[in-house]
Amino acid sequence: MTESGEVSKLDEYIRNASQTINGLLERVFDASQTDVTAEAARYSLIAGGKRIRPILLLLTGDLLEAERESLMPFACAIEMIHTYSLIHDDLPCMDDDTLRRGRPTCHVRYSEATALLAGDALLNGAYELILEQCSRSTPGAMRAGIYIAECAGIKGMIGGQSEDIATNCIHITTDRLYSIHRKKTGALIHASIMVPFVYLCEPGDKEEVRLALESFSGHLGLSFQIKDDLLDASSTSEQMGKTVGKDEADGKATFVTVFGYEEAERLFHAEALETYRALDSLANMGYDTALLVALTQKLHEREK
Repeated sequence: MTESGEVSKLDEYIRNASQTINGLLERVFDASQTDVTAEAARYSLIAGGKRIRPILLLLTGDLLEAERESLMPFACAIEMIHTYSLIHDDLPCMDDDTLRRGRPTCHVRYSEATALLAGDALLNGAYELILEQCSRSTPGAMRAGIYIAECAGIKGMIGGQSEDIATNCIHITTDRLYSIHRKKTGALIHASIMVPFVYLCEPGDKEEVRLALESFSGHLGLSFQIKDDLLDASSTSEQMGKTVGKDEADGKATFVTVFGYEEAERLFHAEALETYRALDSLANMGYDTALLVALTQKLHEREK
């Protein structure tokens, strides 16, 4: 358990980091851009998201003593990629959701065509940020950009969504369920944690640190998804800010629909335990993990 002082420090860190991130994101699609696609992209991007992924990236960067200014474009790019994925995920041709972050989804507020273009614009804008940073920075920036692209692409998030669409919860294997969510949810969380390391370190450097961060990111991604599935089965749409119970109604494969609530809870606690073990490994190497521990606990204990 974290001490109250660390929770207070984390809350202050999140407030300050979120203000900086939001300020930068607001510039990407500012109010002067009157095109409806830009308006729709802004609507979804500045919709009160928790900014978990960019904050994870910045916290890991601080842990490794990376220069924050160099990492900020990657943090914003990952949030833009995450937001585009939500817009597309909500479309009628995929999950057909009408509520996101407590507001009508992008295609409901605008139109399907506009939502599709808004997602495309966010993805394109994310790579603009990455390429701008690559053009004026160290070789580490190129490594980080490639890493994000791989995690967001067919080997990662897109591949997981593709598998999810093609899968029926009745016939799914345990391995396939884990594979889907390591990619669909876990890949961007993994990228958020690994990008500062990839930015700073040449391949083969600090292998112990790399392995600990990979373990932390992998188990955090899975515990985050299982927690989401548990909340979907036990919360209301008002609490969650999105439609709940829809996955079960649609026959989607989640940890709750496949294993049942109690077994999903057990799997969640097993994954959560491994996140803390990985952070303990980093602490034993001399890294100050206090804020990452506090954020991990906050994510594990969240109610929405």
